[in-house]
Amino acid sequence: MKIIITQKEATDKGIWIEIMGMFGVTKEDEVWGNEEFILTEEQARQVGLIR
Repeated sequence: MKIIITQKEATDKGIWIEIMGMFGVTKEDEVWGNEEFILTEEQARQVGLIR
């Protein structure tokens, strides 16, 4: 299973910092609110999107 989340959704859920770490995104990187990140099932569990 793959989970797709946008930067805005991650920010709204309070998990953007974790997503940044998973994908090597830094604060200096330009990221758009609608930019999508594809998580594995395990990654989604780690950030609490699924149980």
